[in-house]
Amino acid sequence: MTPSDREATGLLTRPGDLVQLLDESGTRHANPEFDRWVADIDTDALIVLHRDMAVVRRLDAEATALQRQGELALWPPLAGQEAAQIGSARALHDDDFVFSSYREHAVAWLRGVQPHELLSVWRGAAASGWDPFEKRMAIPNIIIGAQSLHAVGWAMGAKWEGSESASIAYFGDGATSEGDVNEALVFAASFAAPTVFFCQNNGWAISEPVGLQSHQPLARRADGFGMPGIRVDGNDVLAVLAVTRWALERARRGEGPAFIEAVTYRMGPHTTADDPKRYRTDDDLAHWRERDPITRVHALIAASGADIDAVDADVKAAADRAAADLRAGITAIPDPEPMSVFDHVYAEPNSHLERQRDRYARYLAMFADQDGGNR
Repeated sequence: MTPSDREATGLLTRPGDLVQLLDESGTRHANPEFDRWVADIDTDALIVLHRDMAVVRRLDAEATALQRQGELALWPPLAGQEAAQIGSARALHDDDFVFSSYREHAVAWLRGVQPHELLSVWRGAAASGWDPFEKRMAIPNIIIGAQSLHAVGWAMGAKWEGSESASIAYFGDGATSEGDVNEALVFAASFAAPTVFFCQNNGWAISEPVGLQSHQPLARRADGFGMPGIRVDGNDVLAVLAVTRWALERARRGEGPAFIEAVTYRMGPHTTADDPKRYRTDDDLAHWRERDPITRVHALIAASGADIDAVDADVKAAADRAAADLRAGITAIPDPEPMSVFDHVYAEPNSHLERQRDRYARYLAMFADQDGGNR
């Protein structure tokens, strides 16, 4: 992809377009407006952020391999988006509530979701992987953009109850064209809901480039709803952490919602059912590999004088443990009983569901009769 082509798709990032504290080479740049939001991030804290990103990248690679091996029905990879997710999730308070799409595995990891809980839905073994109220994170939403409405509704309720908690809604660039997201922005602005809209602009809405749906940076859409919009280098974990802390703090002060556009890149396919080579080039992928979110933090840690060999050994050990737990968790997930699909559809039984249950039971009985009752 040529530079002009890249600009046409909205993927080219130019100096001044977005907040950046850590560039592609790992060089730290001063920013008078946002430095104070990460003043507490010393070398030890950087090492933690680096470990977080490296571990979730390994988990993502393992889950992708498990899908290829037939252990999962589908998997939506997050590779390349680690800084956007880890940086924003590290900005959250324990009592904040997360509403995500289906790709925020790193956010779930930081909210305490266990490896096997990440996999159960994608294995087809459960309708949800964890208790949303325990983790303060709703289960992943497959319906594009619907979670943004849920985030605003929760935030409005929290505000009316006098809570200082905030919600955050994660969605991709493609979701900004959905009615649900725009309706959520209207409600949030109208009622000054303490919600942060976090858009991971990863360049592609499945196979369509972001420039096809928006000729302006997505963050500028916030202007029309009367809320601040900010564009950040989504591969810079420090900048993401800073702008998310800023947005959450103003929400807690009662100043209403904010819109963050984290400019990043989806290194892998949209899901394991997708072939990205059909719509993007190797040159484009190489362009973004040079902007890898993990290597730039690694470079900054090394430049700080830290024992980088010890850091690498610690990260490898942590990633190996997480990957082993992920694979062990696959075999520990029990297959659900077929009739359990009806158990949690409605809070109360009803005749419509009972008719479906009866039909399905008779359907399954046909196979039992054919096998002499063995199935």
